[in-house]
Amino acid sequence: MTTLARLKEMRDEKARPHLAQYAPVWLLREDFLAEEESIQFHVLFQHHLHGWVDRRYRYDGFNNTLYHKGQTTLSEDDALESALDEPYIAAEVDDIPNAYGG
Repeated sequence: MTTLARLKEMRDEKARPHLAQYAPVWLLREDFLAEEESIQFHVLFQHHLHGWVDRRYRYDGFNNTLYHKGQTTLSEDDALESALDEPYIAAEVDDIPNAYGG
């Protein structure tokens, strides 16, 4: 059985490279699913097409796979409440040219 700390490390190795294109990214919530060796988590970022989004992912530690589970848009006021915290992934630049639009 994988520990929570190890599962988070594995998740970060898979999720950070994917999410870096959207930086800054804030981690809103994460749920550890021990029996399934997975973590379901929500991130917040400002998408260049959709505005502020709360995107849900599931990291499957057994298969080392990251799944996109959908997203919802947020108002700027709701997003800025969470954006005051330290980001999960800080931005080195404001906009990444040719970033994936999905």
